[in-house]
Amino acid sequence: MNKFLKFYIGGQWVDPVEPRTHVVINPATEEPAAEISMGTAADVDRAVRAAREAFPSYSKVSTVEKLQFFKRVLEILKRRQGEIASTISLEMGCPITFANEAQVPMCVSHVEAIIDVLGNFEFEEKVGKTLVVREPIGVVGLITPWNWPLNQIVCKVLYALAAGCTIVLKPSEVAPLDATIFAEILEEAGLPAGVFNLVNGDGATVGEAISRHPDIDMVSFTGSTRAGVLIAKAAADTVKRVTQELGGKSANIILDDVDLESAIRSGVAWCFANSGQSCDAPTRMFVSRTQYEAAISIAADEASKHILGDPSDPKTVLGPVANRTQYEKIQRIIASGVTEGARLVTGGPGRPQGLDRGFYIKPTIFADVTPDMEIAREEIFGPVLTILPYDSEEEAIDLANATEYGLAGFVSAKDIDRARDVARKLRVGTVFVNSPDFDVRAPFGGYKRSGNGREGGVHGLAEYLEIKAIIGHG
Repeated sequence: MNKFLKFYIGGQWVDPVEPRTHVVINPATEEPAAEISMGTAADVDRAVRAAREAFPSYSKVSTVEKLQFFKRVLEILKRRQGEIASTISLEMGCPITFANEAQVPMCVSHVEAIIDVLGNFEFEEKVGKTLVVREPIGVVGLITPWNWPLNQIVCKVLYALAAGCTIVLKPSEVAPLDATIFAEILEEAGLPAGVFNLVNGDGATVGEAISRHPDIDMVSFTGSTRAGVLIAKAAADTVKRVTQELGGKSANIILDDVDLESAIRSGVAWCFANSGQSCDAPTRMFVSRTQYEAAISIAADEASKHILGDPSDPKTVLGPVANRTQYEKIQRIIASGVTEGARLVTGGPGRPQGLDRGFYIKPTIFADVTPDMEIAREEIFGPVLTILPYDSEEEAIDLANATEYGLAGFVSAKDIDRARDVARKLRVGTVFVNSPDFDVRAPFGGYKRSGNGREGGVHGLAEYLEIKAIIGHG
């Protein structure tokens, strides 16, 4: 079992203040995969001091120098892609094919995007006789999740660095190993000491210490809405900026002019991707009542093609979910769907046949779902799809918006103008029209209880900047 017992603070790999450890579990085998140290508030203090000391000089680094650095990061990241994919597969159960084709390439795309965004970003503009200057906010605390572990680290860290901020990162203790690799990449690329600092730990200790710390100017968090509320409350006393990308219960509206076969199969694939562990997964599919039974039949057939198994097998489509807590939560919510009277189309409670170990969930589809059922309201974060009928386009939009979440929405239609009109009426931060590839330069974030702030593109860079008006500049 590999041991990752040091933190990266002040440009050095250091021992924690107190020797506390945590075993990272391989979710496919339920066996130990690695051991990490768990930090305390004292470790956060050390990291914040290092970041604070590095800020005055790093905040003045030129755009040209930052771009040269990011190009070195890109080169090293590409060189270590295979190692990173294997690590992500080990720590959170992601099928190796998906890790190689989605998890790691998304990280590469984000580095390429920040090079493009930073190269064209204007940090100053003249407005009348006022010079508006965009300056780095300061020391930022970044708290990242386990479902797209390195993707979220790259997306936060590089935009913060592009802005001129210094960083304290706490990755999820469920999937922390890729963060160590990323720290090594930044070190090899020549990032000055103290600019980036890594402290492993749990949310209740390290996350809380980051959120409350008076010398941290901003916290960016991706995770559950429940945890996001706690972070916002902890940060309130120091009036620091808090940006959050939280939960989702995304609707997928299949309009009645669509190629039904293609739209339904695509919708199931989007929902089940990454074993359903994506915050924007389209878990509520709305289909015209006239096409409802046909859609259910297509969805069931598509689900049968999602092969479960060993994440290291290239043929595996669905791996386990990331940990026992998630497994037990998903099992409970699936059982509630049966109890509340939804029609179980495929899947259901219990382990998949032939998989007696690992946190595997049967790919599950429910029909005859009503909006008040738990499976239609709660973020499940597993391969579970609910299919609901609608009688009019207006009803579909109303049902889609009838949720406390507002992260993403999906619309499929042959008439593109019709699809775009529906997209404008959805109260969400991102709408995917006709299943496009993800655009890493698009701003990503949510309405309502799905959070605030945006990641990616020029809007993601702007989150880490303060705005100063120099009035009477000339």
